[in-house]
Amino acid sequence: MSTKIQHIAVMRLSAMGDVAMTVPILRALANQYPELKITVISRPFFQPFFKDIPHLHFFAFDEKERHKGIKGLWRLYQDLKALQIDAFADLHNVLRSKVVRTLFALSGKKVAFVDKGRVEKKALTRAENKIFQPLPSMFERHQLVFQTLGFPIDLAQPQFSEKAPIAPPEVAEIVAQSEKIIGIAPFAQYDSKVYPLDLMQEVIDALATNKNHTIFLFGGGQKEKEQLQTLVGNKTNVLNMAGKIPFQEELNLISNLNVMLSMDSGNAHIAAMLGVPVVTLWGATHPFAGFLPFNQTLDNALISDRNQYPQLPTSVYGNKKVAGYENAMRTILPEQVVARIESILKG
Repeated sequence: MSTKIQHIAVMRLSAMGDVAMTVPILRALANQYPELKITVISRPFFQPFFKDIPHLHFFAFDEKERHKGIKGLWRLYQDLKALQIDAFADLHNVLRSKVVRTLFALSGKKVAFVDKGRVEKKALTRAENKIFQPLPSMFERHQLVFQTLGFPIDLAQPQFSEKAPIAPPEVAEIVAQSEKIIGIAPFAQYDSKVYPLDLMQEVIDALATNKNHTIFLFGGGQKEKEQLQTLVGNKTNVLNMAGKIPFQEELNLISNLNVMLSMDSGNAHIAAMLGVPVVTLWGATHPFAGFLPFNQTLDNALISDRNQYPQLPTSVYGNKKVAGYENAMRTILPEQVVARIESILKG
């Protein structure tokens, strides 16, 4: 470790899944360099992600007032400078973070930033002359940032926090009485990443036939809450958790899962950062872009059929619609999903 760098600032503001992907890296950094002080700059909502990482200080980015606009970024720099920051790790690499890291660089501090691999990702997702090959994961890209600052990180034997106590008591009692706990997060920001709900219904119905299993459904917002309730139906061992408990308690519950079924979305990365096995379903996107959840294998990533839909992946984030590809995820059969989940539960 460099003797000059004793305090690193790390900036990543959004989105939820991307912030969650920084957690395993920062946990490893904290564990492998116990004398290093770490300050994470992110949105206040994400503070619970980092709560049990040693000698890590969370700095809340005030987007609406203090840190708004160019003047706000100058104030952010001044706020961080007052903390005696020695180096700045930019894990976001957008205009806001570029401004702050430039100010640190001009003041003589060491800075490093993530290479998001935009050129390679474009080659992976374009329709013509596609280069279909795995790209470095975001975790590898983050490792390079800290290596540049003089802090190589080993992710070979990751450590995770302990399973958290569950609240409220009635949920804790259900978990205690269940043989296996399954989480399902059936939504994503873009429709091209969402498994058809009629097929998800088949998955849930099949898993719920084992009365020793309890299935928790996760989502947010009124529309998702109503859709989840439809998936619950009259099944007594399937519970809709949308809007039922605070975010911190939701994280605690997720840490107790035996497996999480998720789209290529934030819930997959939250479960993975907590050490939970994750089965992911992929539509317009593909794990080759580098967003396979932390410490998961490709066996756990069920991918739409590229023989039928050769342009896949059509997008890095799922925000691009391609005519004729609306039903790509229907090539992932419910029985495949159930079999993969049951394999993990038995293992």
